[in-house]
Amino acid sequence: MSIKFRLTLMSFLQFFVWGAWLITVGNYWFATKQWSGAEFGAIFSTLGLSSIFMPALTGIIADRWINAEKLYGGLHILGGLALAYIPMVDNPTSFFWVIFIAMLCYMPTISLSNSIAYNILKNNKFDVIKVFPPIRVWGTVGFIIAMWITNLSGNKASANMFYISAFAAIVLGIYSFSLPKCAPQNLTSKDASFTELLGLNAFKLFGTYKMALFFIFSMFLGGALQLTNMYGDTFLSDFSKVPEYADSFVVRYSTIIMSISQISETLFILAIPFFLKRFGIKQVMLISMIAWVLRFGLFAYGNPSGGLWMIILSCIVYGMAFDFFNISGSLFVETSTDSSIRSSAQGLFMMMTNGFGAVIGSSASGYLIDTYFTHTGVKDWQNIWLTFAVYALIIAIFFAFMFKHKHDPNAVENVSH
Repeated sequence: MSIKFRLTLMSFLQFFVWGAWLITVGNYWFATKQWSGAEFGAIFSTLGLSSIFMPALTGIIADRWINAEKLYGGLHILGGLALAYIPMVDNPTSFFWVIFIAMLCYMPTISLSNSIAYNILKNNKFDVIKVFPPIRVWGTVGFIIAMWITNLSGNKASANMFYISAFAAIVLGIYSFSLPKCAPQNLTSKDASFTELLGLNAFKLFGTYKMALFFIFSMFLGGALQLTNMYGDTFLSDFSKVPEYADSFVVRYSTIIMSISQISETLFILAIPFFLKRFGIKQVMLISMIAWVLRFGLFAYGNPSGGLWMIILSCIVYGMAFDFFNISGSLFVETSTDSSIRSSAQGLFMMMTNGFGAVIGSSASGYLIDTYFTHTGVKDWQNIWLTFAVYALIIAIFFAFMFKHKHDPNAVENVSH
């Protein structure tokens, strides 16, 4: 098998594991287990909490002590075992802790998979900027296929979703041991400082103005990443409370409508090399931020009838909003850091976006929605989405003025020196 195909298979399984349960876990929680809504919010917080320290920690370990592909494989096997145990859990508290363990293993593998792919591609003399996006797009395909398998097999409210995910995780874990070796750089001298010995050099990136700003804005934009995963399907389903929309296509097939967002990703991932080459990282991230404004704004005014086009367009725009930030940001980190701290830097990016950003976003949005936008049990979705849109617009304006970067389309970006 070619290197590209092997990495494509890794990417496919990486996100298949997530897609098998992430969008449908609410159905299992509410319909099957009939647990309360208040405790459900904690499930999504496990993604953020585990991303605060695990990606950075595993990145340091991969840079210093253990082959990245072996660490990656071990985490997937352990995470798969935790997912397989979830159906045996019979109360919300235990569910939280088991899913938390699963996420402690899974979330760092996202940045590790990027690191492994970059390492292997570079060792085989490939152009990472051009070759990686077409490989990564199969991760999104894996997410979509897993989501549809779970739904079409009648398991969107069944414990079987976790068995499907667990099986894929364990298969991926075993498969990863066959990947080309990604050995630790271990370039530390005998006179290394305590910080260097612990592999914490990546945190020195905060000492560079441009990188510090990049990570800070990544954190703030990261607060928007999980908002539509958390509330999107609920928003569409709530149209059932409006008599004229109660039996609409949007209400009956809300999950399929939401899957347009992931389908859109596959197209925009492939466009990333062109946009990065033509416009550079600043403009691409700015486009992402404006896309988030549109994502939320279109949801605010969309409805299952005359406003259906807004809902669909919002889902299409999501691909640009998510990928132009997540994938381009990862490529920027890869081309802007020294090889000795590359895995650590990817973990740091993951920590700021899916860690601190996600925790801040989920906590703040939950508080705002419950306090200001929920009246007698009914959510004011229009003002909820408009608030999120204003948030994204403010970030975009500050980023445009504060992040200084001159793009050279003929040079590899390097801002670490």
